[in-house]
Amino acid sequence: MEAFGRLLDVLDELREKCPWDRKQTNETLRPNTIEETYELCDALQRDDQRDICKELGDVLLHVCFYAKIGSEKGEFDMADVCDCLREKLIFRHPHVYGDTVANSAGEVVQAWEKLKRREKDGNKTVLSGVPTALPSLIKACRIQEKVSGVGFDWQRREDVWAKVDEELHELRAEMERADKDATEAELGDFIFSLVNAARLYGVNPDNALERTNRKFIRRFSYIETKAAEMGKQLQDMSLEEMDSLWSEAKRCLE
Repeated sequence: MEAFGRLLDVLDELREKCPWDRKQTNETLRPNTIEETYELCDALQRDDQRDICKELGDVLLHVCFYAKIGSEKGEFDMADVCDCLREKLIFRHPHVYGDTVANSAGEVVQAWEKLKRREKDGNKTVLSGVPTALPSLIKACRIQEKVSGVGFDWQRREDVWAKVDEELHELRAEMERADKDATEAELGDFIFSLVNAARLYGVNPDNALERTNRKFIRRFSYIETKAAEMGKQLQDMSLEEMDSLWSEAKRCLE
């Protein structure tokens, strides 16, 4: 695409003439890449099409920047990145580009896991492809998806609730014992079981939690606004007063 070529031309010029762009390395860019990725996720969560377009551009800039650095080192360039991705897509979609048959998204995922283990220099174990730096909630999702892809999963999704109940019981027992370390371990087990339940019922737990975060922020902001209109500080209000405003926020904002 001509637009993509123009973008690469601008990046070449900036790398040559801009002191800030010239000094960047893979390591200095990495924190910014993480930030840009989260900003894109935020735009996607809000379904703000204008911001999605903008943030996609910011993420694309980082992809191009890493390719530019790779080119300067004589390791790879943007064409290599594109070719590598194209080859991977074709290899991992034999049901489109080959004779393999996959009639559902689930069958495609299972086929992907088999193909990944067959790839040259691919993952040696089922879970070795899960990035260690992923946020814990997303990592739990990926772990469960990976093992499900090789058949390690509940035969009936409703059976997962017995595990959730079991983990909740163990968590409450440790909390009553006031053993902080054991409580932390059991809380992790309980959350992991909830993630499993969410996956089996087709709900993304990270999206669900973020939805609740945003809802809480809206409601609490309502309390702050109303308190200010009443000439009060939150710390001077009783819990009953704040609960009353919380209930009002639920009625007004939903």
